[in-house]
Amino acid sequence: MSSPVMLVTGGSRGIGAGIAVAASAAGYDVAITYETSQQAADDLVAAGHASIAICSDAADSASAATTFAAVLDRFGRVDALINNAGGGGAYGGIDIVGAEMLTRLWAVNITAPFLYAQAAVAHMSTDHGGRGGNIVNITSKAAVLGGAGEWVHYAASKGALETMTTGLAKEVATQGIRVNAVRPGLIVTDFDRDLAPGRTERMRTMIPMQRTGSAAEVAAAVIWLCSDAASYTTGAFLDVSGGR
Repeated sequence: MSSPVMLVTGGSRGIGAGIAVAASAAGYDVAITYETSQQAADDLVAAGHASIAICSDAADSASAATTFAAVLDRFGRVDALINNAGGGGAYGGIDIVGAEMLTRLWAVNITAPFLYAQAAVAHMSTDHGGRGGNIVNITSKAAVLGGAGEWVHYAASKGALETMTTGLAKEVATQGIRVNAVRPGLIVTDFDRDLAPGRTERMRTMIPMQRTGSAAEVAAAVIWLCSDAASYTTGAFLDVSGGR
């Protein structure tokens, strides 16, 4: 019997790479997408943490169908889709937000996950002859907290992704597909370090556990949600945020 297949968007670095590493250790054949980090993607393939890396711009509306087709051509199946690719836009208050930024932010953070989910449902749905599967959307604790003074724009896009999670989970609940989300909090990755120098240290004191989280801790939540241990869990939001 072939191994289950997981597709992780934005899987070359940070949380996405952590998910790829955990998934390969759990027995998945892993496909990842990347936009600019080819070397990091190639390194994951060389290390055996991913079987295939596909260059894909999440803002391109055609990328979801093209990528999904490439994974199916390679493996013949997709059992889990992890919508991880995302962008933050510029860091700051509402005055720094422009229409062009919002257009790309929405394309990457909500349109792309929606189209990837659409492709996944078409393949996985038992109503369409599929074997079922899992979709996990990586949102953010910012979707709940609002991102005031930092990135209301980013928080709003992740809030939209959470609404999609709730609605789609109900829509496909009888089709063998579970749809859940993981809400990372302050996780130390290049994304956070490059965003605003010093922010990590400043925010750490606001976390009840008084520490940052790791990509591996987010990945563990994703792997659980895709496992049989979570067979009665759909439409759920799992916070990995140190209590914040």
